[in-house]
Amino acid sequence: MEMKKRISLELRNRNPSEVAELVLDNCRSVDGEIEGLNDTYKELEFLSMANVELKSLSKLPKLPKLRKLELSDNSISGGLDVLTERCPNITYLNLSGNKIKDLSTVESLANLKNLKSLDLFNCEITNLEDYRENIFQRLSQITYLDGFDQEDNEAPDSEEDDDDDEYEYDDEEPGPRGYEEEGREERRV
Repeated sequence: MEMKKRISLELRNRNPSEVAELVLDNCRSVDGEIEGLNDTYKELEFLSMANVELKSLSKLPKLPKLRKLELSDNSISGGLDVLTERCPNITYLNLSGNKIKDLSTVESLANLKNLKSLDLFNCEITNLEDYRENIFQRLSQITYLDGFDQEDNEAPDSEEDDDDDEYEYDDEEPGPRGYEEEGREERRV
């Protein structure tokens, strides 16, 4: 299925300005370019275009709220500088399985001040001597490279894991707060 058609299906009769998440994995891009996306997707926070035969990001629209960009298993070899101008708030970027070979290709990502996690797994660049040290040196803002920090600690599964105040535990009460009243009454009886 072509990318434009897939976008149309994913919209599900919504206005592009209402869409916060768009998954276009495994569709086909014409000539290796992004098509069907434009500046009207201004609320988009998550975009996934894995395995869509992309060669270029030159037609990526301005997506000011985009935080997570999945571009794994494409044929991108350069042109990453467009991300700084068009998607300045990216925190997570997955470029694994692309044709990125040189450190100079990723240096433009230093201008993505909010970038915390970068994935280059299965790219030729990972075969360079001192690859990890060089990336962490050039991109000082990132915390995780290929799923691990500089001390080889694994990244949490998602950003939400870091801010997991939804379930607070009390030493005396088992289970998440908000569910403990019933347990207290049972113990009081």
